[in-house]
Amino acid sequence: FDRNCASSRLFVVKITEVKPLENYRLFLRFDDGVSGVVDLSDLAGRGVLEAWNRNGIFKEVRITQLGALEWPAEIDLCPDALYLRLTGKRLEEVFPALQQTVTHA
Repeated sequence: FDRNCASSRLFVVKITEVKPLENYRLFLRFDDGVSGVVDLSDLAGRGVLEAWNRNGIFKEVRITQLGALEWPAEIDLCPDALYLRLTGKRLEEVFPALQQTVTHA
């Protein structure tokens, strides 16, 4: 899931508000004003995200100082990847510099 994240944890957008909802959904607000609900149910129970299935771990989400999300059990999600998921935008739309890299490769 983090494959769309900017390198070295230098995020393009930061999460400023998070509210856990039922069925592995999160209400998110980003520092550019974009907000909405992201459905993460397709990730629940997979790999390290299996921890979300234990005693309310999913609801223990918090925002890090860098504007990412983290849970107990050393689980974190990249805000850039969540932003792409929420907005439906393509990677190149959010990271214009990547488009130049690809076209010149």
